[in-house]
Amino acid sequence: MTKIPELLKIARLRAAEAGLPYEGALLPTEAYGILGSASVAVLVDVRTRAELDWVGFVPGAVHVEWQDYPACQRNDAFISQLRQSVPEDALLLFLCRSGVRSHHAACAATAAGFASCYNVLQGFEGDRDPHGHRNQLNGWRAAGLPWKQN
Repeated sequence: MTKIPELLKIARLRAAEAGLPYEGALLPTEAYGILGSASVAVLVDVRTRAELDWVGFVPGAVHVEWQDYPACQRNDAFISQLRQSVPEDALLLFLCRSGVRSHHAACAATAAGFASCYNVLQGFEGDRDPHGHRNQLNGWRAAGLPWKQN
């Protein structure tokens, strides 16, 4: 099993290579490994409440919507809600459906002063396969990581 410092180093290298403004970018299995071993790590799910209810969620994740549903307007209170939900010195791992909203959330959190922000690449549902379906190629669920559905 890869140790946390090694996983974070790999994530930082990915971020540097891609020119990302936040600390790092993790694959779902790497994020899960960190969550299971680092007490300061917090998974922040930025999907809508509807997605959590209809698609599924990761037990123990903190939920702070990046956008609302159904209007899909950016949550202007995102940073203040994040501050209320997590310690500012926490290792924050942002998750969404495919890694796009979590990228924006990690950017915003970094700009607001959170020091250790990581995006979970591929997200909860992953990329679309050739038939347009998610949950097949990659992502949290396709990796067989823990999740529940209401």
